[in-house]
Amino acid sequence: MKARVHVMLKTGVLDPQGEAIRHALGTLGFDGVEAVRQGKVIELDLSETDRAKAEASVTEMCEKLLANTVIERFDIELID
Repeated sequence: MKARVHVMLKTGVLDPQGEAIRHALGTLGFDGVEAVRQGKVIELDLSETDRAKAEASVTEMCEKLLANTVIERFDIELID
């Protein structure tokens, strides 16, 4: 089973990288972009076959290491 974790800054947290991307897109002629939020995607190959256990394990990984839960939120996608 694979797990895909999407980590993004929480709403209200300043995103200087997103702002730099928005500015660069404008410079390249893409004027319709009003805001950009930049994040990361982490893919994990898991040996666990039980979906509930896998989700619980990945949630714990996110809370302990993969995301800074003070300023970031995460979404988990499990893929069979």
